Amino acid sequence: MKKMLFLGARSPNICKDAVMERVLVTGGAGFIGRSVCSELLRRGYAVRVLDSLVEQVHGDCARPADLPLEVELINADVRNGHAVGKALAGIDSVIHLAAEVGVGQSMYELERYTSVNDLGTAVLFERLIDRPVRRVVTASSMSIYGEGLYRDQDGALVEDAERQSAGDDGRGWDPLDAHGRPLIPLATPEWKRPSLASIYALNKYVQERTTHIMTAPYGMEGVCLRLFNVYGPGQALSNPYTGVLAIFASRLLNGQRPMIFEDGAQRRDFVHVADVARAFADALALPGLAGGSFNIGSGQDRSVTEVALELAKAMGKDAVEPDIVGKGRVGDIRHCFCDTSKAEHHLGFRAQQDFGVGLAELAEWVARQTAEDRVGEARAQLEARGLVA
Repeated sequence: MKKMLFLGARSPNICKDAVMERVLVTGGAGFIGRSVCSELLRRGYAVRVLDSLVEQVHGDCARPADLPLEVELINADVRNGHAVGKALAGIDSVIHLAAEVGVGQSMYELERYTSVNDLGTAVLFERLIDRPVRRVVTASSMSIYGEGLYRDQDGALVEDAERQSAGDDGRGWDPLDAHGRPLIPLATPEWKRPSLASIYALNKYVQERTTHIMTAPYGMEGVCLRLFNVYGPGQALSNPYTGVLAIFASRLLNGQRPMIFEDGAQRRDFVHVADVARAFADALALPGLAGGSFNIGSGQDRSVTEVALELAKAMGKDAVEPDIVGKGRVGDIRHCFCDTSKAEHHLGFRAQQDFGVGLAELAEWVARQTAEDRVGEARAQLEARGLVA
């Protein structure tokens, strides 16, 4: 296995002999994957991508236009053991991004999500037994937390909060303590116990645990990054199960109001894809990370309504108010945002992209795109199965 020397324990942006290391990025033709590939190339790595280019994300394109030409693309499914074995030939490290993504859709396409996410990860690691690499960095998700960390009115931390369902009695959506008082949401650290509220969350937790279980026994290092809400240019605007900002942008681009479930006061952490790509490249390079799982977010929380309004303004549609439907989706959570302290300490990671600048960049990119608005279709699928109430 080839070794690499890095100039600076915390700054692998300049990498001596980095061209010696060849990286396989599964799912590398996707939104996050393309940015990761660009960042790896910038740092001197050779990059190969394994991606099935699913129609829901990519349409009928044979190769995304913004996937750098220097990247070798293998069009194959991560569940195809023969293809995965070929893709691993000559590879020194792996970034595992391949996954079906979408909390709502995972609640009725269980076989598809579990097959791609869990079986696909199993196939990858089974092939790695015979072709071990230096390190595997796997994309996990903030969804594994379920509800984020809370504090009650008496100051006690609460890890097992449950979202309320607003009903005719006038209750709100926020989790309550044993005395019926609203809990106070806090930034969620990695030590919070998982609470798996959707099949997608379960899938991502399996991917994370598989990475940690299967690396050390075979002489590899495993690192997992728990991504919060990633946004930026290049998202699949016609996929109604992608990131919330892409869904809002698609609606606005088609002259429709962004659709927001519950009351719009739920809080999230939005992190730019360029920051996420940098985190993956650092996680691939820095020493002392084996066995670790790290939150990757901006460290700033915003309400979903606030974000919808800011995006509408950035897109020049200030007068468009979001459509707040007042209903919840099964599998959703109320509040979850990022405690970044562990990633700052071990990865030296701190998000650099200003949110307003990032939104302006996204709006400029969206203005040059066309998108099919399929949000109504996605909502109808959920309602038909009783997953919206």
